[in-house]
Amino acid sequence: MDADKGQVIEFLCDPALEGRIPVPERAIRFAPEWFKRLDREMGMPDAQGMPGMTVKACLPVTDALSLGFIIPLPFDIMLRVPEDRVSIQFGWAPDVPFQPVEQHHPGQIGAPEPPFERAMPLKFINPWRVRVPAGYSVLFAPPFSRPDLPFTCFGGLVDCDRFDTTINFPFLWTGDPGEHFLPAGTPMVQAVPIQRSAMLRQSQARGSTPAELEEQAAAAGRKYGEESVYAKDWRVKK
Repeated sequence: MDADKGQVIEFLCDPALEGRIPVPERAIRFAPEWFKRLDREMGMPDAQGMPGMTVKACLPVTDALSLGFIIPLPFDIMLRVPEDRVSIQFGWAPDVPFQPVEQHHPGQIGAPEPPFERAMPLKFINPWRVRVPAGYSVLFAPPFSRPDLPFTCFGGLVDCDRFDTTINFPFLWTGDPGEHFLPAGTPMVQAVPIQRSAMLRQSQARGSTPAELEEQAAAAGRKYGEESVYAKDWRVKK
């Protein structure tokens, strides 16, 4: 968004928390360690004889990791997860000013009916109010490409230009049973501002024309036979 034109997303917290809790930041600053430690090349050719590349060389993955902002966990949390994944216990330091995790009633997601036979819905209490310019909503989604996280938040789209309070994030524990420590700063959700007037609402599903099939075949040939063609010719610079 263009800050010079006032198109800014704001994250507002209680003044008593300012400087005490991790702040939301551009999502790329929370890129996972598994991604950071990858080399771009695998050191072997692919099936087409081109250099074999890892996911780190896939710009769509990098662009998704960079999209929007991450809202981090405000405080350290300890969890004790039993084998049934239902009777989950959690705790935090005694000086934490509010309860950072609460339970939902299982019936709110239809538990114990499939797919929630062994699930306890929880929610992160988010201290940040999100404010965006008129006409914008915010998509709150599980952080993209983060299978390393032991929980998954439910996605939600909120008209934050009209919603003047904080938004909490329901989640399910997806990690192993046992005792777990989630440090402050752990990514909770990825927040992506969306201009509602730019959303596509109409769709078509049809067979390709001969010209479209030819176009697709030419693009596939370049994709698998020309190095970095997406970066050079197809990617719109963000």
